[in-house]
Amino acid sequence: MAPKKDEKAAAPAADAPEVKVEAKPKKARVPKKEKKAPAKKVAKEPAAGGEEGDKKAKKKAKVAKSETYKLYIYKVLKQVHPDTGISSKAMSIMNSFINDIFEKVATEASKLSRYNKKPTVTSREIQTAVRLVLPGELAKHAVSEGTKAVTKFTSS
Repeated sequence: MAPKKDEKAAAPAADAPEVKVEAKPKKARVPKKEKKAPAKKVAKEPAAGGEEGDKKAKKKAKVAKSETYKLYIYKVLKQVHPDTGISSKAMSIMNSFINDIFEKVATEASKLSRYNKKPTVTSREIQTAVRLVLPGELAKHAVSEGTKAVTKFTSS
């Protein structure tokens, strides 16, 4: 006669060795690690404005704001050639060009102030640096535009 389901599970197999499994006493068991309080999520929690605040927080986390001269390049282009556009690749090249010229002029002005043992870079150092960095006629135009800008700034 076949053993019943309950008897089959309880009876050990004839050829298998008998293994005793002892349960650990409850006091001997190591308690599980307690979960730490979750870190404060300031950026992800919605602000008082609802979903709009949440979207702004996500944008701040994803996109690092970088400063460019693109707006100013475009304004000058429209002053010189009102009906001419510029591609994004050309705009990127122009932005890199201006950053490069700025760095060269600033480095030269810094050197000039160090040579004269002055702690401050003034408009005089910038003017001299422009004369040294830019070639010929371009330097003359840049100096006159710079002088005009400084005069306008000081008079207002």
